[in-house]
Amino acid sequence: MLSADLLSGKSIIVTGASGLLGNQFIHAIAKHGGIPILVDLDVNRLKDQALTIQGEYGIKPFYYSADVTTEIQLQDVLNDLRRNNVILSGLVNNAARNPKMQTHAINETNRIESFSIETWHNDLDVSLLGSFLCSKIFGTWMAENTGGIILNISSDLGLIAPDQRLYRLAGRKPEDQPVKPVTYSVAKAGIIGLTRYLATYWPGIIRSNCLCPGGVENGQDQEFMTKLTSLIPLNRMAKLDEYNDLLVFMLSPSSSYLNGAVISADGGRTCW
Repeated sequence: MLSADLLSGKSIIVTGASGLLGNQFIHAIAKHGGIPILVDLDVNRLKDQALTIQGEYGIKPFYYSADVTTEIQLQDVLNDLRRNNVILSGLVNNAARNPKMQTHAINETNRIESFSIETWHNDLDVSLLGSFLCSKIFGTWMAENTGGIILNISSDLGLIAPDQRLYRLAGRKPEDQPVKPVTYSVAKAGIIGLTRYLATYWPGIIRSNCLCPGGVENGQDQEFMTKLTSLIPLNRMAKLDEYNDLLVFMLSPSSSYLNGAVISADGGRTCW
């Protein structure tokens, strides 16, 4: 059990704050005394999340509608935080594009043979360019002040290739089968490379680590879940809140000697 005040007073940016895991992360930070700073696109969703955080934990978070691929918008976030005398302690690069395969099963455009350059750029921009720009802007600010932690969110698919057998549909030719797109693997592997680069860039000032979550149970169809869990030694997907304590640990002084680490929390899938 982690101490309730492990992140007491620490202001931590979470990009992709309105996403499935992003929402979990901001609650975990607030639960342990931190001040989450929410960054995503939908300002109404962000406002609702901020009000919920304040009501549950008595902590008033900051929230910003900003595109992580647009440097000037991130600079505006930084300028506002400065005006509010915020001392930033951490950055969670969580924003990403992740196609939900069970709802895109009839979309053949994910196959390399027909994969568009536009989609390539869009996917990599959010995950890789966004993580780089946030690290550049907020990492530099932390390095110039009291230091801090950059935690990048990758995936088990940053460590292994997607098993395309999970997405196969009966009665379709091999060349017509749906696949997890190439950009997801490339982006998530790139996040690991960025993590290691940053771990040595501001030595002794900024610690940079990477969390590689496995799949989260979230209403997927039973056939898909049966296939996937057969690949996981724990024989199940992650529960929605199972990454929270690990995230808090990696953002806290308890992980003070953790730097450049790539931690896979995937039920053992990448062991096979």
